[in-house]
Parts: sequence; C-alpha cells; structure tokens
Amino acid sequence: MITTGGLTAADRPAWENLFAGYNTFYGRTLAPELVERAWREFESGERMHALGARLDGELVGIVHFFTHPSTTSADVCYLQDLFTDTKARGRGAGRALIEAVADWARTEGCVRVYWHTQTSNTTARRLYDQVALDKGFMQYQIPL
Repeated sequence: MITTGGLTAADRPAWENLFAGYNTFYGRTLAPELVERAWREFESGERMHALGARLDGELVGIVHFFTHPSTTSADVCYLQDLFTDTKARGRGAGRALIEAVADWARTEGCVRVYWHTQTSNTTARRLYDQVALDKGFMQYQIPL
C-alpha cells in the first residue's frame, strides 16, 4: 500500500537518489550545492516543500512544490518536481503524491495546483490527464 508524508533526515539518501533520477530523466545533473540548497529549503518548510511516497515503508516517490501569489486569484501551488522509482510505477505513487499536494494546497488556501511536463512524457501524461485539466498553455523561457 502507498502512503504519503513528509520527509525526515533519514530519508535523505533515498530522496537524493530519486531526485537524481528525476534530473537524469530531464537530461541534467545538478551541482551538489543545488541539491543541498533544496534539502535545506525542504527542512525549513518555509518556501519550498517536499513529500514522499512510501511502499512497504520504503521511499519510492518524491514531490516538490511551493506557493506563489497570483494577480487574478488567491495564491496558487506549483508542483515543480514529481518522480517515482520504476518499481513503484503503476501502483498509485504518483497519483497519491499529486493528491497529497492538492490536499496540502487546499489547507493553505490555494485555489489551484498546476505543473508542467514535456509533451513527450506520455507515461506521466496518462496519469495527468486523469487527475487534472490540460489548459493548453505552452511554456516559454529566457535563459539568464
């Protein structure tokens, strides 16, 4: 059975492994100082937040998220990173993590949760199409 909850110091090695898997999937390697910064932010729980999914007590999925203001509504929650170990895929870990973020965001008074994924990420999009609305927006970036 999949359970979700906060991360503890004991989860750090498994979290680092899952976060590395997430970044590898998107073709990047994070510098150690960015990994350390993220963990510190999650520990403080003030600006960025993290939850984990556990299967039989083992951390098999992670989600990172934060809130931000909106000019047209109350605050919104951005789900930035979601990753599950291959052994947990298809067992409800991703769905459970999305639901946990939505529950957290409701409690915090947010009006919606949103996220981005690559259009080629068909496996994840099968789940996303079941739990959320595709609003049809494209993302543009200016690298600085």
